Amino acid sequence: MSDIQDEKSEKRGLNFVEEIVERDLSEGKNDGRIQTRFPPEPNGYLHIGHAKAICMDFGIAEKYGGVCNLRFDDTNPQKEDQEYVDSILEDIKWLGFKWGHVYYASDYFQKLWDFAVRLIKEGKAYVDEQTSEQIAEQKGTPTEPGRPSPYRDRPIEESLDLFNKMNKGEVPEGSMVLRAKIDMANPNMHFRDPVIYRIINRRHHRTGDKWKAYPMYDFAHGQSDYFEGVTHSICTLEFVPHRPLYDYFIDELKKGKDLNDHRPRQYEFNRLNLTYTVMSKRKLHALVDEQLVKGWDDPRMPTLCGLRRRGYSPESIRNFINMIGYTKYDALNDYAMLEAAAREDLNKRATRVSAVLHPLKLTITNYPEGQTEQMQAINNPEDPDFGTHEITFSRELWIEREDFMEDAPKKYFRLTPGKEVRLKNAYIIKCTGCRKGDDGQVEEVYAEYDPESRSGLPGADRKVKGTLHWLSRGHAVKAEVRLYDRLFSVENPSADERDFRELLNPDSLEVLTDCYVEPFAANQTAGSYLQFQRIGYFTPDKCTAPEHPVYNRTVNLKDTWAKKKD
Repeated sequence: MSDIQDEKSEKRGLNFVEEIVERDLSEGKNDGRIQTRFPPEPNGYLHIGHAKAICMDFGIAEKYGGVCNLRFDDTNPQKEDQEYVDSILEDIKWLGFKWGHVYYASDYFQKLWDFAVRLIKEGKAYVDEQTSEQIAEQKGTPTEPGRPSPYRDRPIEESLDLFNKMNKGEVPEGSMVLRAKIDMANPNMHFRDPVIYRIINRRHHRTGDKWKAYPMYDFAHGQSDYFEGVTHSICTLEFVPHRPLYDYFIDELKKGKDLNDHRPRQYEFNRLNLTYTVMSKRKLHALVDEQLVKGWDDPRMPTLCGLRRRGYSPESIRNFINMIGYTKYDALNDYAMLEAAAREDLNKRATRVSAVLHPLKLTITNYPEGQTEQMQAINNPEDPDFGTHEITFSRELWIEREDFMEDAPKKYFRLTPGKEVRLKNAYIIKCTGCRKGDDGQVEEVYAEYDPESRSGLPGADRKVKGTLHWLSRGHAVKAEVRLYDRLFSVENPSADERDFRELLNPDSLEVLTDCYVEPFAANQTAGSYLQFQRIGYFTPDKCTAPEHPVYNRTVNLKDTWAKKKD
């Protein structure tokens, strides 16, 4: 598509794939059907990069009244497991999408085998006994043609016999492969007799021990699309040079039939790259297997289950994908954009609660001993339908340690001797002094309250410059709070020549065990969205319990990372 067309698409609010789909619909291709697919390999957990593909594949089908099927690319039993299948299903549901059908590449193993046998019989495929290194060397370079394999012209019957032996386990793994016979001088390296089958002596999680010879991705993918009736096969930019091979195999599969208006077509968009993150499954596996993180759902991981455990909503992920959009060139997206999308969404859906992470005692000396009051706290000022809850006020409170300073600068608007602040949803207090320990550290702050200043009372609206959150010491629940940050300390770890393990951020997790929350917060369950007032957005961890609440920080109220870098 030209730059002018791209500009027109943007003006209409369409990405370039949507423009293609609308053009195909107007031309009546595929009888006006729209069918996409999301084809993950079940060899790991989905990460936020997959979310971009999911939003594209399912979003296109949703927008144009089509269907998106889920197809597991299970052609490599060495790395695949049912655990990953189950997690992928859960993540797609969590993102809010529904598939039409669930398919597996293994559903087509017999059809693909029969196709490969046909290619051998037609002299278009042969069994090669060279090593992988020899094949790679013999393929040439982008500027130099390849050399024919010494097995390229072996007799058809011999290749058929060896191909059967490959699948029966009668020859060792790695001893031979099946290659398509195409063109060793083609400028597209993928056409230089690509390997289409290899031996894997490993039990398959669905087909058991039936197969020993397994198709390669380039051979299985396009044919699977055709078998299922896919119209738009959407993938990422690294598959651009594979597209001619994709079309070649479909043409060979249905040779002699007019496929022009009834065939799958491949289109490519840019993959999602995120700062301070790696998306490589190999590296993510290493992080988990080497216990550098605490599992696939560690809240520092870019996996969807990790983001979910950290407190990201599916809407925030989808909004982020919409923010960055789809193009035909790769870019590195700022992690701060993901956090901004989370703040914007959580501001609308998070319940406001009080929590103190670094507690300091505050005693209201003129408040009656033993007396308590129930103050009304608004659950979410963005939406009155969220309602309110009660929080207990008493003489002895907790406040944040950073909210008191004995010798404060002029523009310090928190608690300091002789100055007034409002306690949120409660009273205005005036600091009268503090008590220090033997080490000189402040251990307790003293203040007096104005009984006529209770929030909500007539005449209680006099202004003070600071408002603090607080908790009643006799009613607060002790809690554990986990402060998560970026997993890597360099902006683009994937481009760094050092071992990625050396680039891990040593401060990516800080665990605070001497925190307090109000009882209302302690009773929230995993998956709830909370804002700790004046601190940030948090969610109860999956291991939380009312008697021992545990919270994960999703994101700060404001972007503090830029200040850290400066």
